Amino acid sequence: MTPRERYSQAGRRWGIAWITMAAGLGVHVIDEALNDFLGYWNPLVEGLRTRVPLLPLPTFSFGVWLTGLIMAVAALLLMSHYAFAGRPWMRPLSYFMFVFMLGNGSFHILGTIVTRRPVPGVYSSPILLLCGIFLFGAVRRYWREADVSTGAA
Repeated sequence: MTPRERYSQAGRRWGIAWITMAAGLGVHVIDEALNDFLGYWNPLVEGLRTRVPLLPLPTFSFGVWLTGLIMAVAALLLMSHYAFAGRPWMRPLSYFMFVFMLGNGSFHILGTIVTRRPVPGVYSSPILLLCGIFLFGAVRRYWREADVSTGAA
């Protein structure tokens, strides 16, 4: 396989990883919605605000929360074209999404351990972790192959 072919294959892998990440986030949103995440989140934020009044954490109504998350997942899916095309500005965004996916999944799992009861969204948290790791590996491989195919390595 030539360096160009590996580079092209790495671009496909990055695009697939991006779609997988967005789909994993969509599954997580469904998990949270079905398990009353806002019933957990809103009282938590209100309790924190009494102790730290300037804490900039929002509370949400169900409709606004769900609509915002659906729009975010749809936007991420639409951006997959740019991952397939290997746009350079997608690299930092992919790394951000990797950190976000790992952080989000980890906080749900940690919350479940601390409270000794399932935090809404914990069932899909392993999906977030796996999708984030897959995205990280795919973007790293893409740029490694890009360096090889262009002779920049």
